[in-house]
Amino acid sequence: MNGQVGFYIDTTRCINCKTCEIACKDINDLAVGLRIRRVRTFEDGEFPNVSVYNISISCHHCEDPACVRNCPSRAYTKRAADGIVIHDPARCIGCRYCSWVCPYGAPQFDPRTGTMKKCNLCIDLADAGEGPVCVGACPTRAIEVGPLSEIGARPGAAIAIRCLPPPEMTKPSSRYKVRPEALKGLNPIPST
Repeated sequence: MNGQVGFYIDTTRCINCKTCEIACKDINDLAVGLRIRRVRTFEDGEFPNVSVYNISISCHHCEDPACVRNCPSRAYTKRAADGIVIHDPARCIGCRYCSWVCPYGAPQFDPRTGTMKKCNLCIDLADAGEGPVCVGACPTRAIEVGPLSEIGARPGAAIAIRCLPPPEMTKPSSRYKVRPEALKGLNPIPST
């Protein structure tokens, strides 16, 4: 792929089955309690106008990643070709600063190795022409990966939704299809 890639999450399709979490956990051989992809359920409103939606979240491979800017050991890099944010465990000192500066809590500490772990968009699979395991595992096809220029141009693709930190912080490369109530009270932000 050429240019920044990102996730497209269709929250109207996610059924909170957590299959994406399990597939990610399995391929990355993660310790108990460690989840670099997680499905969160958000509830909003007051009876009788309530809404519930699920969002599968991992590293957003931000256009301006806080982890890259702030890592004291320079364990993070951003690939120029596709914008994937890579973590190098050989350089990581396990200080956890990246987890503090990431507004999405993407980097997770692995007590077995004393280093951080995060989504690398299944880079080995991507370099072999395959997609990330979370995409392939999702039974409702609620997760996609593609060029940000394409997924951001989809009708209704939102960058700002009520449950996530303001996108101005790091310019995340994830876009969401959401029900209108998830956008209620937000000023529309162009997704491209």
